[in-house]
This record gives sequence, structure tokens and C-alpha cells, in this order.
Amino acid sequence: MKKIFPLLILMFFCQISIFSQTDETYEKLSTFVDVMEIINTNYVSETKPKNLVINAIKGMAGTLDLFSQYMEEKAYKEVQTEADGSYGGVGLRIMTKNSNLIVVSPLPGTSAYKAGILPEDRIIKINDKSSVGMSTDRAVSIMRGKVGKKVKLTICRGKDAKEVEFTLVREKVKIETVKSTIFDKNIAYIRLAEFNSQSAADIRNELLNYKSQNIKALILDLRNNPGGLLESALEIVSMFVSERRLVLTTKGKIEETKTEYFTDGGGLFFDLPVVILINRGSASASEIVSGVMQDFKRALIVGSNTFGKGSVQTIFPLSDGTALRLTTAKYYLPSGRPIERSNEKTAKNGITPDIDVNVTREEEIKLYAHGDMLFEKDKELKNEVEDKALNKALEIIKTNKIMEEIETSKVSSGLKKKR
Repeated sequence: MKKIFPLLILMFFCQISIFSQTDETYEKLSTFVDVMEIINTNYVSETKPKNLVINAIKGMAGTLDLFSQYMEEKAYKEVQTEADGSYGGVGLRIMTKNSNLIVVSPLPGTSAYKAGILPEDRIIKINDKSSVGMSTDRAVSIMRGKVGKKVKLTICRGKDAKEVEFTLVREKVKIETVKSTIFDKNIAYIRLAEFNSQSAADIRNELLNYKSQNIKALILDLRNNPGGLLESALEIVSMFVSERRLVLTTKGKIEETKTEYFTDGGGLFFDLPVVILINRGSASASEIVSGVMQDFKRALIVGSNTFGKGSVQTIFPLSDGTALRLTTAKYYLPSGRPIERSNEKTAKNGITPDIDVNVTREEEIKLYAHGDMLFEKDKELKNEVEDKALNKALEIIKTNKIMEEIETSKVSSGLKKKR
């Protein structure tokens, strides 16, 4: 056995000294060290105790839920880089589920978005190498790299598990979070790609610019928005609420995780009718905004069920430059309902829309390909592309039925209207 290994065991036992000698946890940790020693001594190939420990920590974090993970130093630095708002990559938000890499959402305008990669696509290969069992940080590090270089992804899609290959070119991903346009001269349409520190201010400025046109309603498109800053979501909700109200509660194991969030009152656009568009790629902060506005009966929610990420992750930096991203609390909406991803195959995830608009995968691919045409001058989509959710929103606004649809919605009682 290498000399370093006994030292590693000693350090390990020092770390677990917080457990009682009679605690069953201590007993299992002792077994863990025994297994490490057996592997290091008897395994057919050379092993590194450090790598055994790292993989054990990753496995431990990975068993908790879809969003907790141990990040090695490089991965942690990449997370910090991404927080700056720009990086070189293909523009995918991913997670792991049952040892598979799952697409949460492609970011609008990126190469992944333009190619037609969809939420809930399963990535089975990266550059022709299997990604089964690969961690998200490892996958992200492979997909990122020098701008202009290509990355090949093999996607498994749909019930028939059809494989589709995509060759994507790495780009400098600079996220343009807000894009807007006007329909019929008085219906404002704003698409929010993700929630960052500028999102609320950008939306406010867009609406102020349209105020002179006497807009009659707003369509806020949160489809394929994977989330972002909680503070940004709260600021956006506050724009549309006139009084101070409880928006969100977080609850976890320890008392410190229980927090209540309120609107600041006096929303600038408190009387502006709002329709929010959502789909399976809407997650986290998108679900908070749509869920809160739905609970307040302040907006009509149109589209399909959201992703179902209703938990708080806290990043704990560690002394060796690595970090642990850990789920520490869950979100609860004003009505008390959580936002969660169900494990039952027949159950719906996340936020259920007031009006359910069914969109096939084929239609979704076409919408992705032509999504930015909405912001061109003529705004005329090709005949083969029909944005059913957007058209439903426009129809309801033009007939002045937003409030009627909100008041008659049965979502809160578990009965969903079919359209």
C-alpha cells in the first residue's frame, strides 16, 4: 500500500470524529475506509486514493436529487465564469437523471437552440463517446472550449428512443435575455431567455417604451427559460402587483432556510393584463413567476406543464478549491403548493397552465428553427410554423377575455381546462 494511504485514512477518521462511536454512521464510514484499503491494495490496476475519495463524494451527492452535485475545481470555476454572463459553448442547460444527461433547456439564439435540440432530450454521446454515467460538470467541460470548434452530440428523443445526431459549433455565448416586439399595434410581446441581474430593469424599460403606444396587454414568454436569479423573479412579479404581498416561502431542514419573500408594493404596471407562456423547458425562476402570478390571479398561464424545479441550491465552497452544490430548501408558492418534479410517470410536473396547449415535438422543432422570426419587421412566420400557444394568447387578448379566463380557471382545484 502506498504511504499516502494510511495518512488519508487518518485524515478521514479525523473528519468523521463528529459522529459518536456507537453511531451506525460511524460504523458505515469505517466500512467505507476498509473498502478503500482493499481496493487500493488488491485491485488489478493501479489506483489513486484521492480519485477513489472524489468519486465516492460525487456518488454520495448524486444520490440526493437531480440538482445536488460535487464540483471539482475546474467545474466550480466554470460555474463562476458562467455567472459573468458570457462563455464559449453550445448553449445548453443540462442535468443528470438515472445516469443520463437530460436537456433542461437550450438558450435562445445559441447553436443548440438553432439546431433544434429540445427540453428533455437525452444526450447519449458527446463526440461519439458514451455520456451514460457522465457528470454534468464533465459534460459541460467537454461541450465548452475554443470558439469555432465543433461538438458532436447524439440525442435520444421521444418514446421510440430515436437517435438524432447534431454537430454544433462552439460560440461565444452572450445571453441576450430580453427581446420584444408589438402585435396589432397595442399588444406587447416580451421573451425572457433567463433571469439575470438586468432582467427586471430590461423588462421595465421595454414596457415604458411601449407605454406611449397605449398597449392593452402583455404577453410574457417564459418558454424554455431555465431560470436564474431569484431576486430577478421577485422584482418582475413586483412590477405587476399594487400591494405588499407574500410571494414565496422557502423551507428546509434547518431553521435558517425558512425565508419569506414579499412584493415591494406599488407595481408600476399593476393594472396591465398579462398572459404568460410556459412549456416543459420553463424551470426554476420561470416557475416562480408563472406560479405566483397564477396564485394571485394576476396573469393567465398558457402552454404546457413546466419542468418542475422547485428547490433551492446553495453552493458551499470547500477549502481545496472544490465546491458542493446542495439542495437546502424547497419553494412554496403563496397558495402553499410546492413546485416539484414528480417521479410518477403519469403525473404532471411543475406549474400546470390555466389553458393547456398541446404542441408536438415536430411542431416544437419548427418553432425553435424560426423562433427569432417573431422579431423581424414583417413578423410573418412561414406557413409550416404555427405557434399555437402564442396564437391562443393573442386570441384571448383580442377578445378581451383575459380576466374571464383567469376567473373561470379550475387549475387550483385540480381540474384543468382542455383546449
